[in-house]
Amino acid sequence: MTQPGPIALAGCGRMGGPMLAALRAAGFDAQGYDIAPENVVDDVPVTDDPSRVAEGLRVLITVVRDEAQTDDVLFGHGRLAERARDLETLIISSTLSPRYVRGLAERMPDSVRLVDAPMSGARIAAQERRLSFMLGGEEAELDRLQPLFDAMGAHFHRMGPFGNGAQAKVLNNLLAASHTAMTRLVLDWADATGLDERRLLALIETSSGQNWLASGMDTIEFARDGWSEDNSIGILVKDVSAALDAAPLSANTRLPEEVRRVIRALEPRRRS
Repeated sequence: MTQPGPIALAGCGRMGGPMLAALRAAGFDAQGYDIAPENVVDDVPVTDDPSRVAEGLRVLITVVRDEAQTDDVLFGHGRLAERARDLETLIISSTLSPRYVRGLAERMPDSVRLVDAPMSGARIAAQERRLSFMLGGEEAELDRLQPLFDAMGAHFHRMGPFGNGAQAKVLNNLLAASHTAMTRLVLDWADATGLDERRLLALIETSSGQNWLASGMDTIEFARDGWSEDNSIGILVKDVSAALDAAPLSANTRLPEEVRRVIRALEPRRRS
């Protein structure tokens, strides 16, 4: 199977940097595009020049923060939807509103195939190349791109047509958000009642309260952070909002809205 390429990955921050490193380690012709390359912490080639990125580009992966930054890459400052005349495939790996993602089908050139491939696992999984991808797109295109996903991940879930990957991801992140809110509340209550955090977390790991955040308090980089607009807890709030944006008309949204409010109020938590 012919490798897809050349490849550009837009957004080389917390998740994008190690994803780009994984692609290059697997032998792909891949480079990074970021409006602030001086802030990239991973040892990967990154440019802020969209014209340089666009030259000969065949596959574009976007891992930027939100819809506004995605628009900037494709239609704003980057204008890669127009500049990259050889572009064959756009892969959306950011966690975005499914409504927005599906709308890209009407905004991109007809010659560009669209795949949504949001991922889960936090930075540690990106560094260890064991991300979980939720894939939406045509089966033949996903087959063609599978070597690329194999380089970055360990779990691949084909969810159906374009947009279904984004829908699955925001639903997954609703659960992650609820785990984050409740686990942090439980640990605060444990402190207030004199329970040792390490003993409680060991109990949770082997009991009915087990969840992703509790299991990863020492490895998930944002597990103890407080809310900030530009950190990972802020991104989790954004993800809940993305889910709410595409909620079914009949959905009861009170619980997700309350989870979002609680996460926005989180304060930093010390290590035990």
